[in-house]
Amino acid sequence: MNPSLRWFALFGTLAILVAVPWIAPATWVQFGISTLMLATLAQSWSIIGGYTGYASFGGSVFYGLGSYGTAIAMIEYHLPFGVGLILGALVAVTFAVLIGLPVLRLRGHYFAIATLALAQVVPAIVSNLDIAGRNIGLILPLLRNDALFYESALGLLVITTLSIWYISRSRFGFGLMAIRENEDAAAAMGVNTTLYKTLAFAIAALFSALSGGIHAYWITYIDPGGEFDITLNVKMIIMAVFGGPGSVLGPIAGAFLLSGVSEILSFKISSVASLFFGLVIVIAVVLMPRGLADLWHRYKKLGLHYFSENIRENRV
Repeated sequence: MNPSLRWFALFGTLAILVAVPWIAPATWVQFGISTLMLATLAQSWSIIGGYTGYASFGGSVFYGLGSYGTAIAMIEYHLPFGVGLILGALVAVTFAVLIGLPVLRLRGHYFAIATLALAQVVPAIVSNLDIAGRNIGLILPLLRNDALFYESALGLLVITTLSIWYISRSRFGFGLMAIRENEDAAAAMGVNTTLYKTLAFAIAALFSALSGGIHAYWITYIDPGGEFDITLNVKMIIMAVFGGPGSVLGPIAGAFLLSGVSEILSFKISSVASLFFGLVIVIAVVLMPRGLADLWHRYKKLGLHYFSENIRENRV
C-alpha cells in the first residue's frame, strides 16, 4: 500500500474510533471500551511475548495490581482518579521489576510456568488483605460517563501503540528481537539481556496496569476473582498471536476481530461462543502461526500456498 494511503487509512480509522461515543448506541460504546482494553492488553503482551520471545502468563497480575492500586488510592486515601491510576501503575511496575529479575532468568516453559504460578499466588495474597477488601472486594465511586472511559481507553491504546512503534525502531527494540532470536548470541554481541528483559517486562506491566485502573473505575466494583481473572492471559495471548506478535498493529487487529466475532457468537449462538477461542488457537497455530500481520505481507506473494507452506514448516 502507498505510504500516503496507509497514513490516511490510519488517521481515518482513528477519527472514526474517536467519534464512536457521540454517534453510536450505548451498547456499542460499552463493547468498545472492553475491546480497546483487550487490545491494550494484547499490545502489552506483545512487548514481552512477541518482541522478546518470553511467553508470559502474568499479564493478569499487573492488570489486577493496577485495578487494586487505583481503587485503594481512591477509596482509602481519597485521591483523584488520575493520581490513583498513576499509583496503581507504579505498584505494578515495581512488582514487575522485583519479580522479573529472578523470574526472567528462566527460559521457555519454565518461565511460562513461573508466571502462571504468579497469576495464582498474587490474587490469593490480595484476597487476604484488609485494605483490599479481602474476598468481598471494593466499591469505587460511581461515575456514569461511558464516553470518558471510552476515550481514556482509546487514548491508552494509542499511547501503547506509539510506544511499541518507537520500540520497534529503536536500539532497545532491536536488542529485544535479538534476545528473541538467540539470547546467548545477543549477550555475546554486547546486549545487556537482563536489563532489556526486565525493562520489557516493566513496560508490559505499565500498560496492563493502566488498563486495569481504567476498567476498575468504569465497572465501580472489583474483587480478586474478576481483576486477576486468569482467562485474561489466554485472551490477550490469543489476540496477540492471531494478529501477529512482534508487530505494531497486529495485536490490535487480532483484538478487534476476535472480540467482534466472539460478541456476535455470544449473541446469536451462546453455546458456541465458549468454543470460539479454542478454535482460534488451532487455526492460528496450524495455518498462520505468525498471525494476520505476516499473512498481510506474504499472502500477496504466495497466495494459497501461504497456508500449505505454514503447515509443512510446522508439522510435527
